[in-house]
Amino acid sequence: MRRRRRSQDNLHNNERWLISYADFITLLFAFFVVMYSVSSVNEGKYKVLSETLTGVFNAPQRSFQPIEIGDRPPVAGDALKVIPPAVTERPVSPEADTDARTEALNTMADQLASAFGDLIDRGVITLETSDRWLALQLPDSLLFGSGDAEPHYDAFDVTEKVAEVLKGRDNAVKVEGFTDNRPIRTERYPSNWELSAARAAAVVRMLTMQGVEPERLAAVGYGSHQPVARNDTAEGRRRNRRVVLMISRESGLQPAQVFPGPADKPVDSEIQ
Repeated sequence: MRRRRRSQDNLHNNERWLISYADFITLLFAFFVVMYSVSSVNEGKYKVLSETLTGVFNAPQRSFQPIEIGDRPPVAGDALKVIPPAVTERPVSPEADTDARTEALNTMADQLASAFGDLIDRGVITLETSDRWLALQLPDSLLFGSGDAEPHYDAFDVTEKVAEVLKGRDNAVKVEGFTDNRPIRTERYPSNWELSAARAAAVVRMLTMQGVEPERLAAVGYGSHQPVARNDTAEGRRRNRRVVLMISRESGLQPAQVFPGPADKPVDSEIQ
């Protein structure tokens, strides 16, 4: 009996499973590729992680003792490390500081006496000292012309010697200007107030030019109202025309009591 040939349609239908099988094999291959890529180790990242963990666990102890919360009775054998106190400078007592500043003021007085020794011996310049201040009195003729506040050439030599003593220190300095009682009425100086203040300011300006810090200086004009001698004689008027440098033991210009007031200064017997 002749076998019947399979129809072409039946052959085609029986081979459809190959398509599904091929799809399955492709998906399985992709799955294994993904699993392999996930399981592969990045050597560089592994080394960084390993070194980080090693540094954390091998780091030195940063605290001397664990912080306790609450009260805990001391346990025998607990190791305590004593931290030595920080070395700090011992504060200077006010008495020691005052003594040091008084000694520095005396040193300045000795230096001024040495710088102007000849003029002091001749009575041209006077130097008065105490434990709180010293006063260097300069006649106006040593610094200025008559009725003027412009310093002449010799004035710079005088203020330069004073500046050499004052530089490098912090003592406050008040420069005071005084005149006699003869009235002055010029375009520049309407009264003795302006003349005395201008002379004091001129000395301050010269001292700053020669290196003294300006914040230490003050200029004050008293006019003719604080005489040290009588104004009815030529000699008395000459003595009243003066510039006085008041050098304080203290460093600040304030408070005002670091300088003596007019009542604290010696008054010449001629006006009593």
